[in-house]
Amino acid sequence: MGAKYPVLKSSQVVKALMRHGFVFKSQRGSHAKYVKMGPPKRTVIVPMHDEVAKGTLQGILDQAELSLEALLDELS
Repeated sequence: MGAKYPVLKSSQVVKALMRHGFVFKSQRGSHAKYVKMGPPKRTVIVPMHDEVAKGTLQGILDQAELSLEALLDELS
């Protein structure tokens, strides 16, 4: 599971999500909620730890309906 997924910092994941139209909604503890309006509305929860684990990154991308390539393109 997740062999091709890199371990990224949470700030990198947030930066890429925001470039794809997600905006900060709220935070509870160490988990931040980002939403993207428009059909369909999407909500993504990002753990604000030092690193986002590979499996967690895969789940975030599934929630955001983004491909790994789209995310990595935003980081380049």
